[in-house]
Amino acid sequence: MRVVVIDYNGGNLASAAQAARRAAALRGLDADIVISRNEHDILTADRLILPGQGAFADCAKGLDADNLRPLLEKATLEGTPFLGICVGMQLMAHYGLEHGRTEGMGWIEGHIAPMEESAQQGLPLPHMGWNTLAFTPGAHPLTEGLEPGNHGYFVHSYALKDASPEETIATADYGMKVPAIVAKGNRCGTQFHVEKSQDVGLTILGNFLTWRPY
Repeated sequence: MRVVVIDYNGGNLASAAQAARRAAALRGLDADIVISRNEHDILTADRLILPGQGAFADCAKGLDADNLRPLLEKATLEGTPFLGICVGMQLMAHYGLEHGRTEGMGWIEGHIAPMEESAQQGLPLPHMGWNTLAFTPGAHPLTEGLEPGNHGYFVHSYALKDASPEETIATADYGMKVPAIVAKGNRCGTQFHVEKSQDVGLTILGNFLTWRPY
């Protein structure tokens, strides 16, 4: 199995790759996990991971600067499983409002907007730290081996709004219902940092590496 962590100046690449290697080892998978922006690597990968930290607009520009957006579109349309992490997940939405309106990839319903409900309730932003995950056990392969109430590690001030209930696999509560795991077809994402979420994150990464969406 060849797994490509997309190199687009989106931050957190090395830690995401290392977590994926550990998850693969725990599952006994023979996985070659590389950080790359090379067209051949992306189009021939068995799995694609798009980490992300920082602003939506900056990460979107990183994708466009290296013409990565059409490559990801092509690879995923051909069936390659994709995992977006934090801003990598947010980029799956139609657009984001951080630092002005910036177009996303439009793979899932909704857009990325400030967490105004959280701020109105006096909760500090960014939403930073451990928070519990709410989901229906057995509803999606990504949550296999997890239990509602398990924790993910979040760091964000913007969240997915107007999400599709069918595409929302798990949520977290932070003065509002925060979509925490989303999935549509072979494309999925987590708002929290799986690479920082210890055993929960490794379980999700392992599930992703063994996931057969079709």
